[in-house]
Amino acid sequence: MDFAKKTHYAMTPQDETKPVINARGLYMQYPSGEGVIDVLRHVDITMAPGEFAAIMGASGSGKSTLMHILGCLERPCAGSYHLAGNHVGVLDDAALSRLRATRIGFVFQACNLIPQCTILENTELPFMYQPDPVSPRQVKARAIEALEKVGLGHRLSHKPGRLSGGELQRAAIARALVIDPLLVLADEPTGNLDVAATNNILDLFGTLNSLGVTLLVVTHDAKVAERADRVLYLENGRLQ
Repeated sequence: MDFAKKTHYAMTPQDETKPVINARGLYMQYPSGEGVIDVLRHVDITMAPGEFAAIMGASGSGKSTLMHILGCLERPCAGSYHLAGNHVGVLDDAALSRLRATRIGFVFQACNLIPQCTILENTELPFMYQPDPVSPRQVKARAIEALEKVGLGHRLSHKPGRLSGGELQRAAIARALVIDPLLVLADEPTGNLDVAATNNILDLFGTLNSLGVTLLVVTHDAKVAERADRVLYLENGRLQ
C-alpha cells in the first residue's frame, strides 16, 4: 500500500489545541420489561488529536452504545459531550447530521457496502450527505485516492461480491476516510476476518494513525487492542 502521499486529516489549527473527544458523565438507560436498564453509568472519556484508543468489554457492557453517542448517532440521557470543541448536546438534528457527515468516519463489522454498486461508487457515497456541494470530478478523484491509500486502486470497478473479507473491510475504511474526517470510529472492524486479514487491517490502522488519523476502536480481540496507544475497559456501563 502506498502511503507516500501524506494526508492531513481534517485538522485545523483550532482543532489541534482541543481534545477530539471530551465527554463527561455520560449516562444512558433504555426501557425494559421490568423498568429501565442502565447501559452507561457516568462515563468520562477524553481523546487527544492523533490518538489511537481501543475500548474492550464483555457483550452488553455498553461499548456500542458509547460508540453511538460519540458518533452523534444517539443522545445520552445525561452528561456532556464536546467533539473538537463543539458542544454536541446543544445541536439540533440537522446540525448533528452535518457534524457526522463532515467530521466522523464510521467503520462497522459488517462493512455495509451496497452490493449493486462498485467499490468506487460505494466510496463516493458519503458525498451524498455533504452539506456543501462537491463537483463530480472531485468526488471521483477523492474516492480513488482513498481506495489507493488502502491498497484497492486496482479494484475500482469491482462489486463487493468479488472481494475478499479483508478487501471489503479495507473498502469500508476507504469510505470512512474519503471525507477527511476528524475522527474514525470502528466497531469490531476485524470481527469477521481471519488472522491474515486482521493483521492487514491493523497494519493499515497503524499507518493511518501515523498520518494523523484519530482512531477509536471497539473490539473483543486483544490483538487489536494491543496495537492501540491506550486501552479502555467498559464493565457494567463504567469505564475502568
